[in-house]
Parts: sequence; structure tokens; C-alpha cells
Amino acid sequence: MSREIGQSRWYPWLINGALLVLALVSLAPLLWMLSVSFMPQGEATHFPPPLLPSSITTRNYHELFARTGMGGNFANSLLVSVGITLGSLLLNTMAGYAFAKLNFVGRERMFQVLMAALVIPAQVAMLPLFLLMKQLGLVNSFGGVIVPALASVFGIFLVRQYARSIPDELLEAARIDGAGELRIFFQIVLPMLKPVLVTLAIFTFMGAWNDFMWPLIVLTDQEHYTLPVALATLSREHIMDVEMMMAGAVVTVVPVLALFLVLQRYYIQGLLLGSVKG
Repeated sequence: MSREIGQSRWYPWLINGALLVLALVSLAPLLWMLSVSFMPQGEATHFPPPLLPSSITTRNYHELFARTGMGGNFANSLLVSVGITLGSLLLNTMAGYAFAKLNFVGRERMFQVLMAALVIPAQVAMLPLFLLMKQLGLVNSFGGVIVPALASVFGIFLVRQYARSIPDELLEAARIDGAGELRIFFQIVLPMLKPVLVTLAIFTFMGAWNDFMWPLIVLTDQEHYTLPVALATLSREHIMDVEMMMAGAVVTVVPVLALFLVLQRYYIQGLLLGSVKG
């Protein structure tokens, strides 16, 4: 009996200790990246590589924005990510609500086709998508990056699963009172979808901010490059300046990390509610 009590007393400590070790292992590359970004030039190439800078300097960040034009790339990424997030929220929410609550011919069959599209790798569609953007005159423009990302199967699915929990009686009462479908959607449905909207916004913004392959394909001028593409170009031009490359990586990572930390409560709430409702 005493042995079981002893095991129950130490068990939470062992679990929390193991989780702490795993967290430190996961965060170690990010912490070292941050440390290297403040090191003097050439210090990170020493063997063994130092964990902490001998003297903290912000030269790498100054050089990053003064010499490489990273500030413009940051603005490009912000413009593209915000545009994709806002457009995606509107279109995915309307489509998800339609699949959940509106009756139209072929609704279930169409949704099944959308679900089947989830198993198709995104890389397969890049060539026909590029040719389509070329026909529309959107190559080498922010529109060529934004338009293909305005609707996603995952976003539609996530909204649909959550919207199914909205009572049909509430929508029917609004229709009886004379409210049109657009008024019902914007004044009744959208406020009730707030948790899943925040979750979808985080997913979409992070995906757009970190996207590398599609902007690399559709953008040709460096003045249009987003941060991930500009950072890859920087690594080729300044391959020996490890400290400045790490500064660029920090600039790329910090915005999405800050967004997630600020909205993580809504993010987790949206995932949990979306998984148990509907």
C-alpha cells in the first residue's frame, strides 16, 4: 500500500520532468538561433560553437535591414499574410456555413469531393496553378500569391464542423422575422463562430507567413520577395555571415510566435470545440 502511495506521489514529478526535458530539447535550436543573432561577426563559426555571445551586439540586425532590404521583404510578407488571412476567413467561413446549414443540390457529394482533395499533395497542383496565374496576368505580383490561398479545404472543413453546432431553430426564427441570408450570416452566425475564426486565422496567417515554395515560384523580382524567399537568397549571398542569417531567421520567426502566444487560448478553445461539436 505504501509503495503505491509513493508511486502516486512521484509520478507527476516524473511526467513533468520528462515534459520539461522534451520542451528544452525542442526549444534549444530556437534559443541558440536567438543567441547567435547577437554574437559578433565570425564568433558562431568557432569550434565548438559557443552557446552565448561573448559580447552582445545588434550589428547583425542593423546590417540586415540596412544592406539587404529586409524591411521591404518584411512588409511584403505582412501584406501577403494579412490579405490571405482576411480573404480566407471570409470565403472559408461562408463555404463552411453553407455546407453545414444550407440545403442545395449535391451538397454532400461536393463535400466528399473536397475531402478527397485533402490527400492530393499541394506540389502536384503548382504547375497548373502557375499556368493559370500566368493566363490571369498575376505572375510576379502579390495577387499571384494571395488569390490561390483564399480558400482551403481544411478551412472549409474546420468551419463546417463547428457551424453544425448552431441550432437550426435560431436560423429559422431569423428567417421568419424576415432576415435575409446575408444578414443571418453576418449578424448571427459570425459572432457564434468567433473561437473557430481565431483558430483558422492563426492557421492561415502562420501558413502564409512561412510559405516558401509558392512565392518562390510565382515571384521573380526581389522587390516582391517575402521573408522566407529573401532569407534563402540571403543565405546564398552571405553564406559565411552566420550571425546575420540567424538575425534574419529571428525576424522571420518572431511575428508568428508572438501571434500564437497572444491568441493561444482562443486557438486551443477553437480546436477543442471544433473537435467535439457537430
